[in-house]
Amino acid sequence: MNIKKNKMDTQTILILIIVGIGAGMLGGLVGVGGGIIIVPALVYFLGINQHAAQGTSLGLIMLPVGILGFLQYYNSCKLNGHPIDFKIIGILAIGFMVGSYFGSKISLSLSVGTIKKVFACLLILIAIKMLFFDKQKKETALKQSTDSKQVTLDT
Repeated sequence: MNIKKNKMDTQTILILIIVGIGAGMLGGLVGVGGGIIIVPALVYFLGINQHAAQGTSLGLIMLPVGILGFLQYYNSCKLNGHPIDFKIIGILAIGFMVGSYFGSKISLSLSVGTIKKVFACLLILIAIKMLFFDKQKKETALKQSTDSKQVTLDT
């Protein structure tokens, strides 16, 4: 599952579609999507850098009104070697549109009290995952590897 290639493999495309549909459904259901669903999914399922994931999320759901924030992430991520991939934004957008349609239909069929509980549980689950089960695997390993190479070259 390598998203840095010019062509994405089928597994990556399917993950992006599923994330887009899931985020769209939750967006339609309880009014969330980008920062709460898409960013963690891109980081944990596809190994995308946190900043690139945040910029991708802005590019997906806030491009018309969040263009300045998106451009900040785009430029910074490009300079730091983690460019935002517009193909990812496009695939997520398709899934998000489909998911938001069905999520809003489900939400409108439920009571406000039920929706508030779903929203609260979602926030709690994501917070627990980020607080207690977040593993700094790839970036930490890469940084340690780079640091050790610099020490070796300097001596």
